[in-house]
Amino acid sequence: MAEEKSKNFIEEIVEEDLRTGRVKEIQTRFPPEPNGYLHIGHTKAMCIDFGIAEKYGGKCNLRFDDTNPEKEDVKYVNAIIKDIKWMGFDFGDRVYYGSDYFDKLYDYAVELIKKGLAYVDDLDADQIREYRGTLTEPGKESPWRNRSIEENLDLFERMKNGEFESGEKVLRAKIDMASPNINFRDPVIYRIKKEPHHRTGDKWCIYPMYDFAHPLQDAIEGITHSLCSIEFANNRPLYEWFLEKLEIPNPPRQYEFARLNITHTVLSKRKLRELVEGGYVSGWNDPRMPTLSGLRRRGFTPESIRNFIDLIGISRTNSVVDWGLLEHCVRDHLNKVADRRMAVLRPVKVVIENYPEDLVEEFDVENNPEDPSKGTRKVPFSRDIYIEEDDFMIDPPRKYFRLKPGGEVRLKNAYFIKCTGYETDENGKVTLIRATYDPASRGGESPDGRKVRGTIHWVSAKHAIDAEVRLYDMLFNVENPDDVPEGGDFKDNLNPESLIVLKNCKLEPSLKEAQPEEKFQFLRLGYFCVDNVDSRPDALVFNRTVGLKDTWAKIASK
Repeated sequence: MAEEKSKNFIEEIVEEDLRTGRVKEIQTRFPPEPNGYLHIGHTKAMCIDFGIAEKYGGKCNLRFDDTNPEKEDVKYVNAIIKDIKWMGFDFGDRVYYGSDYFDKLYDYAVELIKKGLAYVDDLDADQIREYRGTLTEPGKESPWRNRSIEENLDLFERMKNGEFESGEKVLRAKIDMASPNINFRDPVIYRIKKEPHHRTGDKWCIYPMYDFAHPLQDAIEGITHSLCSIEFANNRPLYEWFLEKLEIPNPPRQYEFARLNITHTVLSKRKLRELVEGGYVSGWNDPRMPTLSGLRRRGFTPESIRNFIDLIGISRTNSVVDWGLLEHCVRDHLNKVADRRMAVLRPVKVVIENYPEDLVEEFDVENNPEDPSKGTRKVPFSRDIYIEEDDFMIDPPRKYFRLKPGGEVRLKNAYFIKCTGYETDENGKVTLIRATYDPASRGGESPDGRKVRGTIHWVSAKHAIDAEVRLYDMLFNVENPDDVPEGGDFKDNLNPESLIVLKNCKLEPSLKEAQPEEKFQFLRLGYFCVDNVDSRPDALVFNRTVGLKDTWAKIASK
């Protein structure tokens, strides 16, 4: 019997709440801000929010945190919805927006003013920062802190009506400027932003801050467990303060988990936007980006990403995960589901001089040795074939088992061939290889028991289709892209070889019908996916998802 997987701390909390009757049904929410595309870091929160609800028979809302109109856009809303569905999570018809609650949040702010718990402040952002104090020194009160309730109500309404300019006034909660928790030092809860909103247009020119909106949105939706990453732990007392002072019945509770950090990438939306807007990548969906749309375009699968999150586990302690683990997960999944094909990325022609010039044979080749139900396909063979440039060397080192002058190799599923000669250009580059074949070795079997150590892949020149292949690697060439000398920039660590484009690659003819996002293992080369943006039936483009070599698995097994 399989050993039962131990529960994480969130599951223990949920089960205790159900057992004691604190809640009757689990209700969570996934609250992305529509100011960019979802990235691999978001998938941890996504898996937790949707996964907990699913496991315990509850529901998870999708709620867009659209309380800052400056960089939010409907294109991001659509992209986020698409990514969540691709990941396999179901939010049904429960798509909500922070902007749905602007009227209600305004009323809550008025209620705080009436209770003497909020005031309009004239200090600007720099002054508020200065008055706030430090971790070791208390803050000092604003000169406007003790305005009357009537004056604050009047000013706040005038803020709403657009009588003041952006940044001229703010509404602050009135808590404690000497609190050891800096978040309690009269946080701003509303600010003026005269920017059109992607859903409400010009109706509002004041917008709530996240710390104020978050707990109240949760309460309005009946969220039972508000699950956040660990950087919000210090905000939890403020979350609870708003719910308490506004006397919210059956208030939601916030719990924090460690966020996801991965080597060789950045997961800051600001930095990702910098890469996009600076032209360092082709867009948010560039296959080198850690965005879900980028990973999808590169050939990663939802199953592999969810397995990656499952292997990481859920804890309260931040850590950095090796990018190699994510590659291990996608390699493991694609090994099971991706059909095998032959492709020659850097082709050199081989002429088999004793093979009949007009003869074409077909070989039955298995599609996936991991899944016999996938059956076999016919692969044509002819006198002229292509092999990889590095599968032939004029003067090879010891223990080189591929093709060399006078040497013999096995062509995968076909014949033994022996090199009888070669041609080079003026630079010494091999342009043509001449060979003979052994007709008795059909199917790659030795007719007389002789040992042939090397097996290489090939493509019939007469039947090959052309394609562009893009070899992707990690975007940064160091584990921590932010590790730069003083005055440096994270972009200084960009990997100049993160993308290598190969034209005129030669593929076996069965790949002619390959569809966007269809995935294959190119024998001996790695896993590849048909590009979902640039590929066309008459001009195929394949993206390398990951190579075959699994360095992470070897390290982990030691």
